[in-house]
Amino acid sequence: MLTVPLRTHLIASRRAVAVRARSYTQNSTGKNITLKNHKYTAHAAASGQGRNGLVISNDEVPFSLRLSKPKALGGDGDGQNPEQLFAMGYASCFLGALQATASRLGKADVIKDVVVRTSVHLGEVEELGGLGIAVDIQVGGVEDEALIKAAHEACPYSRALTHGAVVNLSKI
Repeated sequence: MLTVPLRTHLIASRRAVAVRARSYTQNSTGKNITLKNHKYTAHAAASGQGRNGLVISNDEVPFSLRLSKPKALGGDGDGQNPEQLFAMGYASCFLGALQATASRLGKADVIKDVVVRTSVHLGEVEELGGLGIAVDIQVGGVEDEALIKAAHEACPYSRALTHGAVVNLSKI
């Protein structure tokens, strides 16, 4: 039988863990984006030693990459890393959102020479501990700030980072 102080401590600890777990999955409004349907699904698998392993995708055009921890994190830096892949995906997604938004608003002519650059920063998280990311997006060749903001609101990557995404975790 647990003593009252110990039981109280365990209950308080369990509540603190539950609050912290919710903070990992919910944004500031407490709600994540929920999809009505799945228009496309990409698949990937990682194996080996994490950042020094292998990632593969066997979708429409299969490919694989050897991962390598960057030199800044103590690795040899002779392969790709998850942050590079995320930065590339985000830049491409944002460019697509910018083009679709401009077309929808009848402004396709103002983005002919657009370039989107992203920087994904990996670092320690102040509030939760562990590692996290921060992203910088630079848009060149477009002067219309309202268009850029509208693209940010439409971009699936921006939405996921701004509003949160549902993450389903399971064992295989």
